[in-house]
Amino acid sequence: MPNEVPHTVPDETALLIADVFEAAGALRRLGEQTAAAEGLTQARWQLMSVVCEDPLTVPQAARRLGVSRQNIQRVANDLVAFELAAYASNPDHRGSPLLALTPRGAEALARVTDRATTLHRTLFADLPDKEIASTRASLRRLLTALDRHEGAAGKR
Repeated sequence: MPNEVPHTVPDETALLIADVFEAAGALRRLGEQTAAAEGLTQARWQLMSVVCEDPLTVPQAARRLGVSRQNIQRVANDLVAFELAAYASNPDHRGSPLLALTPRGAEALARVTDRATTLHRTLFADLPDKEIASTRASLRRLLTALDRHEGAAGKR
């Protein structure tokens, strides 16, 4: 029948994309649970991780995390209110202070990171290191291609 559309099985690329979205959702839920066990949210944990070694401005942190500056500003203000982070003067831009962890924030970050590391060891115990490295390399190549497609490397 000429008007009949053949039934096709989704290609491997479409299935991979679906799996990545499913894994991302599951990992976000796991991250929220892990952070909550230490009295944090995943957003606070992520921002703390980004500024743990080098203090950043809110716009810099937002670019690194691939989210809006307004969202990061709210989370940063929460961290400061809970004394997990503090604003410091920025020698390069007086109007845009740097966000840095306080000692209390560094301790909270270490606790949640240790908790996550233990959990990840359990979750990934059955996956060989070589397979994890290969999967990560493939994902990094995909992210590079997405950056090229967006026309702005590092936009994430």
